[in-house]
Amino acid sequence: LTGGDDQLQADVIPTLEMLRNAGIKIWMLTGDKLETATCIAKSSHLVSRTQDIHIFRPVTSRGEAHLELNAFRRKHDCALVISGDSLEVCLKYYEHEFVELACQCPAVVCCRCSPTQKAHIVKLLQHHTGKRTCAIGDGGNDVSMIQAADCGIGIEGKEGKQASLAADFSITQFKHIGRLLVVHGRNSYKRSAALGQFVMHRGLIISTMQAVFSSVFYFASVPLYQGFLMVGYATIYTMFPVFSLVLDQDVKPEMALLYPELYKDLTKGRSLSFKTFLIWVLISIYQGGILMYGALLLFESEFVHVVAISFTALILTELLMVALTIRTWHWLMIVAEIFSLCCYVASLAFLNEYFDVAFITTVTFLWKVSAITIVSCLPLYILKYLKRKFSPPNYSKLTS
Repeated sequence: LTGGDDQLQADVIPTLEMLRNAGIKIWMLTGDKLETATCIAKSSHLVSRTQDIHIFRPVTSRGEAHLELNAFRRKHDCALVISGDSLEVCLKYYEHEFVELACQCPAVVCCRCSPTQKAHIVKLLQHHTGKRTCAIGDGGNDVSMIQAADCGIGIEGKEGKQASLAADFSITQFKHIGRLLVVHGRNSYKRSAALGQFVMHRGLIISTMQAVFSSVFYFASVPLYQGFLMVGYATIYTMFPVFSLVLDQDVKPEMALLYPELYKDLTKGRSLSFKTFLIWVLISIYQGGILMYGALLLFESEFVHVVAISFTALILTELLMVALTIRTWHWLMIVAEIFSLCCYVASLAFLNEYFDVAFITTVTFLWKVSAITIVSCLPLYILKYLKRKFSPPNYSKLTS
């Protein structure tokens, strides 16, 4: 009699513990038989040794499935172990009830599952819960499950590269999942949210200025900024600071790994929602209106002065808004801000057809631009200070 010991990879237990603390529900879908699957669930601490396990008895008919579901409903805070055949019967007659009960379990183990069943379970969870799913596998029988999930992670191992080639992300060890989700996943979500909303703000603020300008001049079809000003605004004047937001982070990677509970905030969608979208729209309308009306009120005689005052204040406002959005400064962010400002100042000498060089070198121009910029940005800085003081984010204690 010969036995083979298929050991767990390194750091599987702390990785699963980290994912649970991050608020992630873990289901184990395997083709192994029931006894093997139960032992793996216990040895990996997916199911703790003191936790009750409800082993779903084999069912073949609707009546048996009904009785077994009623027996399972009376259990509280226990892990579920069910075979693929019994799962098929339950899903055929009591799909909604089974998914509702299973989602309340701290852990679910589905054994003797075919590749098709694995993919079906993933789609079932997406449909009934509306949550995002992440499928992790290392073999060819996991490919359909990985492709069905919102995010697929393939582990390149002894069983080949089929899973890693079909997945969105490929890793070499199971322990890397913790850092991939808790650090890189969290940062990616927050950075994408900040960048997307700021790009929208950058376009909406100049659209608001054009709308105000057109309404003041009886909706004449005259563009406020022409030629290189529009191209420069979208490229060398604001592009580098805006896209430097992808380097921003609220907490250090070591802190995110130490406190995986921070990941739970992502499920609330506070970084990117209708509320944050509306806030950025209101900010864009406010700043666009202030910049345009301020320039129209303060200019003296020539129209070219309106363009010079409003456009310079617009560039400064965008740079200050990037600084307001950043939570942790990176040296490349500072370089991007200084480089963009220097590019704009240097280009003033070559933009004679858009600006009056004699006017932009006067003290009058400087104080008018400064006044408009302060009025457009200072209230937002005050609001941010008050919010951090009276309603600080949950990571503020970790960074202070």
